[in-house]
Amino acid sequence: MRIGIACYPTYGGSGVVASELGLELARRGHEVHVISYAMPFRLQGYHERVYYHELEVTAYPLFKHPPFTLSAACKMIEIAQLYRLEVMHVHYAVPWAVCANLAREVVQAQDGQLKVITTLHGTDITLVGNEPAFFEMTRFGIQRSDAVTAVSSYLEAATRTTFGIDAPIHVIHNCVDSQRFQPRSPGNPCKRLNLAPAGEKLMIHVSNFRPVKNVPDVVKTFALVRKELKCRLLMVGDGPELPAARSLAEELGVAADVLFLGPQQAVEDILPCADLFILPSAYESFGLSALEAMSCGLPVIATKIGGLSEVITSGVDGWLCPVGDCRCMAQRACAVLTDDEHHEAMGRAARKKAVEHFSPDRIVPQYEELYRTVISTDKGWKLVRA
Repeated sequence: MRIGIACYPTYGGSGVVASELGLELARRGHEVHVISYAMPFRLQGYHERVYYHELEVTAYPLFKHPPFTLSAACKMIEIAQLYRLEVMHVHYAVPWAVCANLAREVVQAQDGQLKVITTLHGTDITLVGNEPAFFEMTRFGIQRSDAVTAVSSYLEAATRTTFGIDAPIHVIHNCVDSQRFQPRSPGNPCKRLNLAPAGEKLMIHVSNFRPVKNVPDVVKTFALVRKELKCRLLMVGDGPELPAARSLAEELGVAADVLFLGPQQAVEDILPCADLFILPSAYESFGLSALEAMSCGLPVIATKIGGLSEVITSGVDGWLCPVGDCRCMAQRACAVLTDDEHHEAMGRAARKKAVEHFSPDRIVPQYEELYRTVISTDKGWKLVRA
């Protein structure tokens, strides 16, 4: 199949999922065309059958602001016609789904065929889409897509509640490459001694440092853990909450044991060095970073919110605590980090969960089946059963 993928190139989950899906589809022999305003970081390097098309937004004197959505739709039309795309798979409802629906109308008006599949990732529903100014347009983009998927059952339910959607929404979980995200091995480039020179335990947090990630709670929880045992914290990523996290670490007296590593393209090289992953988010539609950590054999301490319970089984491969309860997270972290047998058992369970339930071989065929079903019908997504 010839598939277009439109996504944001950011370090957030939607861009990562879109990129990884594109790579897996290409490995399976499909032709994949990625459209974004910058190269998604997971697509760095050459990949056979993967083509990147940069979306450029031209500033016209006529417009007060550059017309991003119009430029995106025009780029989709151009690539769809040039490469005879069968499916445009967009990741995020606003503005990608709206742009793709417009592109499909133009392509079909010229006797072409193009189907639109929209994957919802979370904040496009709970934050952007729920903004009154964008509500009707977001609903339109979802309703007019030929098929819609959500990355968790939680997000499917939230979408139905928020927008009153009664047509099928397919729940297709995110996947993780368990060959790429592996537990610690002698050949791993991450040298633990450099990060924990005195044999400290290592906690790690990876995110885009947006407010929804509750980054201050990472530091607060670590400070409580640090009172009980020798431990260091790795903070991977960048974003608006980074300065506040640095200041809080200073204020709580743990700055010397908090290492801010910045955004990392090869996070799979760092995760295996750590002992425990922490994700105290106020909202998570799925929790891809937690899944990647689990694939590396790390137990996860996270919040009982959104789709995280579909990834983490509390007490088996990690622990879930109420949002904002740093004391609960610290207590759970200490219990895991001070009991080697408990830690090892949770790490094994985390790895097993990632491999058996979230492998590309299990997830990607679900997308392939959906593509084929949508391509084969002229009556749109209402004939596609969840």
